[in-house]
Formats: sequence, structure tokens, C-alpha cells
Amino acid sequence: MTGTRTAHPDRATGPADPPTPRTGRHVRRAAYGALPVAVALWLLSLRGVRLDRMTDLGLLQVLPPAYWAALALLATGFVLLLRLPRPPAALAAGYVLALIAAVHATPSLLYPGPRYAWAWKHLAVVDAMLRHNGAVPHADGLDIYNQWPGFFQLNVLLLRATGLHSALGYATWYEPLANLLLLGPLLLLFSALTRDPRLVWGGAFLYYATSWVGQDYFSPQAFAYLLYLLTLALVVRRLSPNGPAPHGGWRTGPFLLLLVLIAAVVTSHQLTPLMLISALALLAVPRRNRRTVLPVLAAAVALTALWDTTVARRYVAANLGDLTGALLSPDRNVLSGVAGLGAAAPGQVLVSWTDRATAAAVLLLALTALLTDRRLRRTGLPALLAAPLPLLLANPYGGEMIFRAYLFALPAAAFLGATLLFGGRTPRPSWHTPVTCAAVLALLTGLMLGNYSKEAMNWFSTQEIAAVDYVAATAPPGSRLVSVTADLPGGERRYDQIERTVLGQLSADDQRRLVTDPLPVVSQLMDDPRTTGPSYLILTRAQAAECALTGRLPAGTVDRVHTAVAASPRFQAVFTTPDAVVYRYLPPVAAPGGQGGAP
Repeated sequence: MTGTRTAHPDRATGPADPPTPRTGRHVRRAAYGALPVAVALWLLSLRGVRLDRMTDLGLLQVLPPAYWAALALLATGFVLLLRLPRPPAALAAGYVLALIAAVHATPSLLYPGPRYAWAWKHLAVVDAMLRHNGAVPHADGLDIYNQWPGFFQLNVLLLRATGLHSALGYATWYEPLANLLLLGPLLLLFSALTRDPRLVWGGAFLYYATSWVGQDYFSPQAFAYLLYLLTLALVVRRLSPNGPAPHGGWRTGPFLLLLVLIAAVVTSHQLTPLMLISALALLAVPRRNRRTVLPVLAAAVALTALWDTTVARRYVAANLGDLTGALLSPDRNVLSGVAGLGAAAPGQVLVSWTDRATAAAVLLLALTALLTDRRLRRTGLPALLAAPLPLLLANPYGGEMIFRAYLFALPAAAFLGATLLFGGRTPRPSWHTPVTCAAVLALLTGLMLGNYSKEAMNWFSTQEIAAVDYVAATAPPGSRLVSVTADLPGGERRYDQIERTVLGQLSADDQRRLVTDPLPVVSQLMDDPRTTGPSYLILTRAQAAECALTGRLPAGTVDRVHTAVAASPRFQAVFTTPDAVVYRYLPPVAAPGGQGGAP
């Protein structure tokens, strides 16, 4: 690797020879016609979707055939479009935007609120920081957000500037919005690598067709990832021979912009700055790149070190032991995110293998492109592809590092895959178009399985949302909220005032006792003398779905807990719907003279 250069315009990455006039007319008509039909089919397919019928394959089981026809048309029309030597930019953009909408706006249109319990947790953090005008006291397990508050404080500023009382409204649409905003940095990065519009738009389409990790919801990770990609795009663009100053230094204005972007990343998320440092370090290996990359790398290292040794010092110090253990066991970091599927639902075992196959296929395409075209090896793409590897070996990140590594490698992998699928001169062999269509459709299938197969637990009905609203509105400070799993739409609301206990996070022995005889375990937790207010137990449809899908607890655990507490006089149902029930614990009343409790 000798530097970051624009791919030379020939063979795999160059402009195509024009097809024959007659073929070109047919291809153009098909490409123009497929897009509006696909969009119409997608919108029509969303009518009457029965979310309550989802089981172990989530949305895939309830979306009608028209939805899948829309995806197939988008993929086929886009492949046909890129047969043209110079595909119209507006039409290519239309296909990419339609894919973003069909994949990521579908839940926003179907669900009454954000998907993922994590998105609701982050809404609770924004609300708490808004109430406290900064760091949240008594945060306990959520104190990590006080140490990386950038994303949350930005949302607080937005709420104050707009007069909104909650981020809930726009958080519901955060996934399509985040993916839409990512398109800018992707195009900026890809256009710095090639002049061929087929590869620029093909790389973007392939990115959205293979981004199945699901880290684009309302979260610091999604925000920091956007800024990470924009920072790298600006650096790679400056390295490009077509950039403003190839391999040169930085003017004050652009460098200050980079400092702002890096500072926002460093203050918002603990992992993304390390990924950025790794990518910049690998980009700086070629000597010709160092004048451009080293100042940015130095800024990223300095800002990260400053933050981690001051504001985030408590978290970093408390987790140094885990980091040391991870460095000594890199194999466990690689495997931790895909283990423990023995008790999962059969559909989820299939999904796990499909996720691995999709990731392997994308990386195989990327590696094949690098091996078959040495010009690509002279760009910054190998560095961007390999950047997550040091972090993958150094930190398990709660069992998610292998998925995060795929996410951060995906922009480079998508562009490299596009050089194989959409590059080259025409006329192409007769088999090229159907094989490319089949490949894109297979990758889209992997995307849908990875992204939407757990929707039975990721979406929350209006009844479940109302149950949490009830507790948040009525529980006095010092109360305790108990649930079987953490899968609640806002179970962390007022987390500075209400203590949260998740039965599925108890010790292994306590979990075994919970499964065999739930009432004593639940009663003991809710009768904790350290709790100064009432204790509530909330049981929901989504918690039952999580047990059935993931095997964190045996399927049916929520029903067994419900049956046990419903028969006990110590539990009073205060909110009941088919999807959610809230019990208030009634502690034993001391007998006169303090002699025992009431029967």
C-alpha cells in the first residue's frame, strides 16, 4: 500500500463501453419503470400488516408478498440501471433512497413508537439530563452516560431550541433519518476513490443492502458512526489526487471542522474514537499519506486520552481488568457475539447462521476485489477494511464486538464489492446481469433476516407503552420496578428516582430458582427493605417474546411468573391489558405489638 489514490479509470473500476442503442433503450426504460412501481408496491404492502402475528422470524412472517416484490424490483431495476455507462445520478439516487425507505422507514410507519428497548432507554437519558440540566445524580448503572454525554446533551439542546418536551417524536424516525444522513459521507468517500458513477452509487446501494447489524436506532453509536464516517471521508478525499491538496497539509478551516467532528465522537461514545484512531493509524502507514493523516491522528489520540483520563476516568479505571483479560483471550472476543444459541428459537438459529453467511459473503467479495485488482490495494481501502481488527482482538464489548467490527468495515467492503458486481467494461457476458441480480437479492435477504427477524421483541404495542407510562406517572420516588427481562419501552424512565431490577440479570442460581419456583424469588426482591417506596412488577408480551426468541430464560418464564403472582394476595393488579400487566406488591402488615405479619 503506497497511498490513497483514485482508482485508475480502466477495467474493474473504469467507465463502461456504451451498450448498443437498442439494448440501451430497453435497459433505460426498465430502470426508469421499475422504481415507481417498486415504491408503489412498498407503500401498498404496509396496509393491514398484523404485527401481533409475528413469531420467531419477526416482520418477515407478516409482510405481504407485495413488499418482497418491491424489494426484488428495486434490486433488479438498480442492477439494470448500472448496465448504462453513465447512469443518471438522479435515478441512481432514487433507487438508493427507495431502498433506505423500504427497509428502514417500514417500522417507523408500522410501529407506534421506536423499536428496540435501547432506543427507549436513550430517550429516558435525554429526559433525565433535560430535567437535571446536565449530569444525572443517582444514575447507578446508567452513570456511563454521564461520562459520554455528547449525544444526549445535543438532543437536550435541540429540545430546548425547538420547544419540544420529548425526543420521542423524531426518535421514532431516527433509523431512516440516520441512514439518509449516512448517504452524504458514503458518496463523499466513494467519489474520492473513483470517477465511475456506477461504483459510487453501486457501493452506496450495496452498503444499504448489507448493513444488517441494526446500530442505526436512536443511540450514541449511530450518531458517532455518522461523524466517524464523515471524518474518514474528508481525510481520504484530501489524500485523493483529485482532492484539494493531495497528500498535503490542512488549512485552518477544514482542520478545525475535523477537530469538532472528532470531539463530538470522543464525547459521545467509548468505542468509536478507538475505531477512528485505528483507521487513521493504518492510513498513515504509507509515508506519502503522513503529512495529511498524522495531524488528524494526533488530534484523535490527544482528545481521546484527555477525555478518558478526566471525564470518563471512573469507567476506564473500572474496566481496565476486563480489557487486560480480553487482550489475553482474543479468540473469545471473536466468538463471544455468536455463541449461546442452544435454547434459542429455531428461526433464530437460522438467522444466526444467515448473519454469518452474509458477513462472510460481503468480506469475501471485498477480499476478492483486492486480490484481483492491485490498483485497489494502492488505495486506502485495505486500511479501512482492516481498521476494526485490532479492536476485535482487544475487547469483546459485551459480546458485540464482532458485529461492530463488521459495521465499521462495511463502507470499504461495500465499495470493493461494487467493483466486482458493477464494474468492468460492457458488453458483459449474458450471465452477468442475472448473476448480479441473484447476488444482490441474496444479500438483501440476509439483511432482512438479520435486521427484522427479532421484531416480535423489538416492537412495543400501545398497551405496553401505556403500562410503562402508568408506572412512570404514578410511582413515587424510591420505588422499584421489576421485570423478567429488560425489554421494556422506557423501563429506565426516571431512573434517578426509580430503582430497576431485571430478573433475567440475577445470578445463575437465582435464575434457576426463578424458573422452578418464581414466587419466592420475586417476592424477596420486591420486599427489599432498602426500597423506600412501593414495588411494581411489569410483565409484557415483548418480554415473553424475548425469552422465546433468545433463550435468555426458558420460553414461558413470563407466563409462569404471571401465574404465580396472580394467585398470591401479595400482588395487586393495578394495570391490566392483553399485552401488559402491572402488579403492585403489598408487603406483609406487622401484627399488633410487632408479633409477626398478617396472614
